Amino acid sequence: MSAENWKHTFAVIWSGQAVSILSSSIVAYAIIFWMSVETRSAEVLALSAMAGMLPQAVLGLFVGVYIDRWDRKRTMILADSFIALCTLGLAALFWSGRAELWHVYVLLACRSVGTAFHVPAMQASVPLLAPERQLTRIAGVNQVISSFSDLAGPALGALLLGLTSIGNILLLDVVGALIACTTLLFVRIPNPERPERKADLWRELREGFAAMHSQPGLGWFFVLAIAIWFLIMPVGVMFPLMTLNHFGGGTWEMSFVEIIWGGGALLGGAIMGARNYPINRIVLINLMYIVVGLSFLLSGLLPPTAFCWFAVLTAAAGVSSSVFNASFVAVLQTRIEAGLLGRVLSLYRSFGLLPSALGLLSTGFLAEQVGLTTTFVLSGGAICLLGSVAFCLPSVLRLDRHPEQPDSSSNKR
Repeated sequence: MSAENWKHTFAVIWSGQAVSILSSSIVAYAIIFWMSVETRSAEVLALSAMAGMLPQAVLGLFVGVYIDRWDRKRTMILADSFIALCTLGLAALFWSGRAELWHVYVLLACRSVGTAFHVPAMQASVPLLAPERQLTRIAGVNQVISSFSDLAGPALGALLLGLTSIGNILLLDVVGALIACTTLLFVRIPNPERPERKADLWRELREGFAAMHSQPGLGWFFVLAIAIWFLIMPVGVMFPLMTLNHFGGGTWEMSFVEIIWGGGALLGGAIMGARNYPINRIVLINLMYIVVGLSFLLSGLLPPTAFCWFAVLTAAAGVSSSVFNASFVAVLQTRIEAGLLGRVLSLYRSFGLLPSALGLLSTGFLAEQVGLTTTFVLSGGAICLLGSVAFCLPSVLRLDRHPEQPDSSSNKR
């Protein structure tokens, strides 16, 4: 694919996805703030996060097989349409005054079902659309779009929550999904070669799992990332309560913290998308683990009067998470062949979300029993330990060679 063609294709895709991701971010933060103010309960936030995780975690074990066989553009359009319909249904319940907390849980679960298909299909399509040497930059631009939404979403979500009802805010997600689906109609997304043999779910699932261990160090690479997410995601859900209960903030302080995280993530994505860097991406990932862990640990040690330092540490964690995500996805896209990538990405999301859901249960209970600050300290210390262990695994460090010295077997375009 020529440089002009792939750039034009991504420009069209990114235009629709940017609107859709921003609208989803606004709605998601509005729901989080609404639930935080209405309940002030760590357990409620943990349950809502579980509702958003479990469907992806369970479906992720299987959907990758179908993503590698189905038309990927059609899969993304249908997934977005399903999310829009479910969101419209919840909006109707709010308008009629019949919405209850469990309805919100159901919506989050339905959105999770759509995401289980959409995200792996999108990520697995990237290596088929762009040259391999550009994958890290593309992952960086994707992080910029996501991070900008994380930056603007909290502020707009809090603003709209003060101006209109949650039911009206939900309509933004419907509009965003329609725009994303429309832009996808104007691009051609190729599919990998499909095997002629009859579909066999369990055999193809085993092939995807085998691909996760197909190279020395790759298995440990996944294990470390999954263990880190087990510790990061539950604590990340508690940020609004940390702002409310420990630092004595309100809706705007909650949104400010999320904006700071998004701003850091935007900076990290911009750095990764600006150019290709002559650095081992595995080393970069391991360093980011440690930075995130330190930010959590130090946040838990802050006094209630140190909200400004909490914001600084949150920004550092945002930068680190963005750099980690872009680097991690790029490594997978260069190490896993296109015909297996949908299964591998789907399995990775599933293996990461299932333990994280269990972590949410324990973290929600832990936060209620020993306090939010202690939970931050314990989780941050464990993340730092895992990040340090990652530097002691040579086979993992060798997964990403110097960009100027690629494997002779690399696909040069």
